[in-house]
Amino acid sequence: MEIKQINQPVSILSSFIAEMRDVEVQTDPLRFRRNLERIGEIFAYEISKTLTYQPKEITTPLGKATEWFPQEKLVVTSILRAGVPLHNGILNYFDRAENGFVSAFRKYTVNGEFDIHIEYISAPDLTGKTVIMADPMLATGSSLELAYKAIMANGKPKHVHLVSIIASQAGVDYISSILEEEPVTLWVAAVDDELNSKSYIVPGIGDAGDLAYGPKL
Repeated sequence: MEIKQINQPVSILSSFIAEMRDVEVQTDPLRFRRNLERIGEIFAYEISKTLTYQPKEITTPLGKATEWFPQEKLVVTSILRAGVPLHNGILNYFDRAENGFVSAFRKYTVNGEFDIHIEYISAPDLTGKTVIMADPMLATGSSLELAYKAIMANGKPKHVHLVSIIASQAGVDYISSILEEEPVTLWVAAVDDELNSKSYIVPGIGDAGDLAYGPKL
């Protein structure tokens, strides 16, 4: 498995991440969703550099031009619900891609511990295709692991790109260990050192789903 961290060298990406982290900016859900989407577009652009291209002659009003088009069959997938704006940003660039969705959530016990539950999967046949799986936060890595295994039931892809905006170092290490031999690239924008007692990333951003769509029961 390969790991790519895209916030170095510094770019406008850092400003978008800063707004996502800022407690004052977080009071505007529209702004928060838009930043998720814009960062998804940046990830899509970076991923596009890894694809295979073939030339095609294009007719312009004044002549002929040769341009390059990706050859992979792409499937953009995301983990509901926080992954949807990030998914949309990636899809803005890969607008001809197929789509898939996985529902993964933490189910807490009375003592504050939790298990990850997968309740819903919708995806096309993935056989031989390039899959992009988006989840804004990579905390422990458990939900991403289960979502990855669940989506693999739809066929063996050529390659999988896992996309998370903010990751914990523990989550990166965990995913690296369990997918070490898989054809997978993990893309992150920032890596934070700490997980707190509730397995939230510190400093992180809080609950991305609640910030994007409002608190849940």
